[in-house]
Amino acid sequence: MDKNKMTKKAYLNIRIINPALSRDFVGGIIFNDKKILDMGEHVHKDVIDSQTEIIETEADEIIIPGLVDFRVHVGEPGREYKEDFDTACQAAVKGGITHMAVLPDCKPVRDTIAQTELVHKRSDEIGLTKLHPYSALTKDFDGQTLCEIGLLSQRGVVGFTDCHNSIQTAGLLARSFKYAKHFNALILNTPNDKSLSGSGLINNGSLSTKLGLKGISKDAEIIQLERDIRLLRSSNGARYHACNITTAESVDLIRNAKAEGLNITCDTAAFYISMNENDIDDYRTFTKLMPPLRHEDDRLALIEGFKDGTIDVLTSDHRAEDVESKRQPYEEASFGAIGLETLFSLAIDMMDEGELDLSKTIATITSAPASILGIDKKGAGKIEVGKPANFVRMSPTLGWKVDASLLRSKSKNTPYDGKPMTGTIIETIIDGKSVYNRNEETTLNAPNYLKAVG
Repeated sequence: MDKNKMTKKAYLNIRIINPALSRDFVGGIIFNDKKILDMGEHVHKDVIDSQTEIIETEADEIIIPGLVDFRVHVGEPGREYKEDFDTACQAAVKGGITHMAVLPDCKPVRDTIAQTELVHKRSDEIGLTKLHPYSALTKDFDGQTLCEIGLLSQRGVVGFTDCHNSIQTAGLLARSFKYAKHFNALILNTPNDKSLSGSGLINNGSLSTKLGLKGISKDAEIIQLERDIRLLRSSNGARYHACNITTAESVDLIRNAKAEGLNITCDTAAFYISMNENDIDDYRTFTKLMPPLRHEDDRLALIEGFKDGTIDVLTSDHRAEDVESKRQPYEEASFGAIGLETLFSLAIDMMDEGELDLSKTIATITSAPASILGIDKKGAGKIEVGKPANFVRMSPTLGWKVDASLLRSKSKNTPYDGKPMTGTIIETIIDGKSVYNRNEETTLNAPNYLKAVG
């Protein structure tokens, strides 16, 4: 047997949804240990040679592109006790994520070429989910000195952001727009005017008064987003992405900016379309997020924003925090929650609640983030003949229940422990290799957070 000969496999008579190419059909896909060889309605048993392994599937299973998680916090380097690239990738493949963009809030802050190359090196070493680095926008998040946007862009940086250290100085953001547009670089900001949000903990309103917790006004997000849009308008062509929008007013602002033709995109995290401020309940620190969970009207407005295309991307905003950081009084607990393994199911929940089209929903976690990050050129977020075989097999109807103790993430700070969900990743394929298979894992009785409901 020729050891260099690649194994060919095929899925037949299965629905394939490929939003990037506007394809939704029942047919087949043939791939080897590297790339996709053929795909389409014409791929059926009669065209398969004897050397190709045909993989059996269930009736309701669907093949979609591998998920692209737009924003992920990983502790490595410096905070590996919370999460490292290995555990993040293990969690990601279980969540169907084949590409993820990792934020620069590690220790030290990622703002140099050497730190960027470390991410690429670790991605190659691990050989699972592809890692794409963000760089800080300013040196060490100082909010004053711009990083080397041009040089870093040439080394594979997908965007520039100071994460939750929102840019407070209008002049700095204006300069970043002016500089970045020469390199077609993406500038990201999480709108939050800290002179308004201050040391707030939850959404400002009747609940914050009831719980005796300092509130964060929605104006902190809205006013800074208005500023960012005004500066973008004056930039004459810069690319701007608003992270984690959470208010109805923010949706309206971005809707109007897009109608005006500005080069603006945005995202929100799955937490904000699946929960509202009432989920804080009796001081549940696992729901302590920044920005905070908002009012139910805001949550519904976000879903409407996905429905009409105002919001481009649904992301996990995965942020692992150890037990010591979360099992604290609410005022002292860290912000953030994990989400790599629940992103897909929360997207399906949003689709069901908001009556969204399945293909459009899948686009928010595949082709849309890949396109904004510029990694679609490498085959991310789509299924295409000749490109790397990175895709997932999923069931939009199979139910499961989250068990925090069995999550693959190093930290277990999920707000969904015990929650029944719908939509399950069955198998994740990366570079033609099965890196996660729910059925085999269940058979082997390995750690598994997916438990059939009913």
